[in-house]
Amino acid sequence: MEVRSGFATSGATSGDLKLYYEDMGDFDDPPVLLIMGLGAQMVLWRTDFCEKLVRQGLRVIRYDNRDIGLSTKTERHSSRQPLVTRLVRSWLGLPSQAAYTLEDMADDAAALLDHLDIKSAHIVGASMGGMIAQVFAARFAERTRSLGIIFASNNHAFLPPPAPRALLALIKGPPPDSPRDVILDNAVRVARIIGSPRYPMPEELVRADAAESYDRNYYPWGVARQFSAILGSGSLLHYDRGIVAPTVVIHGRADKLMRPSGGRSIARTIRGARLVLIEGMGHDLPKELWDRIIGELTSNFAVAR
Repeated sequence: MEVRSGFATSGATSGDLKLYYEDMGDFDDPPVLLIMGLGAQMVLWRTDFCEKLVRQGLRVIRYDNRDIGLSTKTERHSSRQPLVTRLVRSWLGLPSQAAYTLEDMADDAAALLDHLDIKSAHIVGASMGGMIAQVFAARFAERTRSLGIIFASNNHAFLPPPAPRALLALIKGPPPDSPRDVILDNAVRVARIIGSPRYPMPEELVRADAAESYDRNYYPWGVARQFSAILGSGSLLHYDRGIVAPTVVIHGRADKLMRPSGGRSIARTIRGARLVLIEGMGHDLPKELWDRIIGELTSNFAVAR
């Protein structure tokens, strides 16, 4: 399968950002934009997963968010507010200081579609990517054919917070200058904590995936800035109320990082949204569930056609 790649320019916030993307499938097929989550490179939308979508007659675009992978690193401080203060404000649904926000990252997605001369697309986001997708769908309604949100939240006030162990596993890794093997060991540990208990990925595969991301571009400093963007936007409830695109919300019942209550809150707020809760699924995309997830997404795509 041909994979087209390149860089799109986004002028969001200040200065120009280069967003690395890959584009698969026929130019004339309905486009699907895949947005990945916190500290996650686009390769976590596994190539085999993307190819399954392409075989459904879709054009699939995946990309690295700013501050991760091959896209521009902003090299700006995330926030001067203490983390505890920002976490409390987030639980209250309030925004905090941040170098950039989810709104800026949604503008990045729009800039990528502009670069590819795509007027509208099916928007699918996972975790933080699902938050970006909500903002995008509200602010760019005419460009959103449908909306797919996987294990995300709308950061509504007083939602149950992540399990402390799961949150710390994601945002508190080993020192950035740690040896490669230490970084890979940590990736295996994180996968055990936040992954799907019913569908555990073999350790050697987790390590191989982590090695791919490490060798492609290891940049742990971007995690703090992206996390600040989440905290910087506050509650997304007002965006959800303005979304008109057909929406499916997919969430694992065993997700300890992004509690199922986050998915329920999104589905309750977006008019007509369909909620799909999957037993035994945590905060990852197990290969055993790809067909189920893709089936839910393509059913939602069909509503928009």
